[in-house]
Amino acid sequence: MNWGHGIVLAIIGFVVVIMTMVVISVRMTGIELVTEDYYEKEIDYQSQIDRETSANRLDREVISFNAQEKVLLFDLPKGTNAQLELFRPSDETLDQKLDFSVSSEQKMSVPIDQLKPGYWRVQLHWVEDGKEFYEEKKINL
Repeated sequence: MNWGHGIVLAIIGFVVVIMTMVVISVRMTGIELVTEDYYEKEIDYQSQIDRETSANRLDREVISFNAQEKVLLFDLPKGTNAQLELFRPSDETLDQKLDFSVSSEQKMSVPIDQLKPGYWRVQLHWVEDGKEFYEEKKINL
């Protein structure tokens, strides 16, 4: 075999590998954006950064996780309105949202023992004294 045949075989092999990768990638299912309204959220990202910065300036830990009891604890003042999102990056069908109002001065607890074991992101949006806040905690059940 001479050089010409070797080069032609190498090019044909390369094309076959590339075409195989293209076919595999086209047939893949389950490729979604993280959220349905990803682009709208991207445009509003600076206000999200502001909410996170405001939450970081607080002198308390707003979200805490008790792994043994599988309970989330929230340290929010009385009268606060909040939205809790339990976000499962690997399966959007397991995502959950919960709106609540804090009615007492003690820490509010939310049991999460019914959630499927694995990696979760706990996202909390709340309004306190007319100012918006956001905090996120990553947990493993």
